[in-house]
Amino acid sequence: MFVHPQFDPVAIYLGPLSIRWYGLMYLIGFTLFIVLGRHRIKHGPYKFLNNIVLDDILFYGVLGVMLGGRLGHVLFYQFSYYLQQPLEIFAVWKGGMSFHGGFLGVITAMAFLAHKYKLKWLAVTDFIAPLVPLGLGAGRIGNFINAELWGRPTEISWGMIFPNVDALARHPSQLYEFLLEGVVFFILLWVYSTKSRPVGAVSGMFLIGYGVLRSAAEFFREPEDGFIGILTLGISMGQWLSLPMIVIGLWMLVWSNRKQNFSSRVS
Repeated sequence: MFVHPQFDPVAIYLGPLSIRWYGLMYLIGFTLFIVLGRHRIKHGPYKFLNNIVLDDILFYGVLGVMLGGRLGHVLFYQFSYYLQQPLEIFAVWKGGMSFHGGFLGVITAMAFLAHKYKLKWLAVTDFIAPLVPLGLGAGRIGNFINAELWGRPTEISWGMIFPNVDALARHPSQLYEFLLEGVVFFILLWVYSTKSRPVGAVSGMFLIGYGVLRSAAEFFREPEDGFIGILTLGISMGQWLSLPMIVIGLWMLVWSNRKQNFSSRVS
């Protein structure tokens, strides 16, 4: 068995200021987004984009991630707690971000950006989808460093004790999610997006891929209380929130391919 080293959540002390590992992971994610985005603009069929628009995509995306992610965490996971401690909603340095909330925030932000530049909304989301997984992986490393979102109790040989929780060996589920949502998801989505796809197909595959991989990881993660503190009938809140992603993603794949086939017949 392993014991979590209980890292100091602060990576760098600068006098009265401090830089936390969790924030650094977000910075790494945003940096990878820009690097990979410029690569896709340079080598892909994205004539409607340039580096200036990419910078705007990042700006709008950061707003969507931070606002949506925080509100999603408050509403989806710890609503009762924040109802009693409303000022804690603003304590983002303590952690507590929801992917599904951040996802809703980002797609809303991309709708504003698409309107600003008169672009197709799904063309924008198709472009950014493969740029996201490595950032998600970096966030999971941040979760591991903070010793949060730990796994269910287990007897496997690589089980890990989180002293901040209890003395039980648990799945290091943060690392599972890093591998699934970060590395595996990135490879699958990047390879899928390298071939010509109808508009909306890459976005649909993103929804399916994340929904399936997140649902799988949830079997090893300690379930959290759902909305208003009620456990979600044996299905974790993460799985409930991922289910509509999978359904909508499948619909988008069918819709995008039918639309492409129809356009080919008409032309």
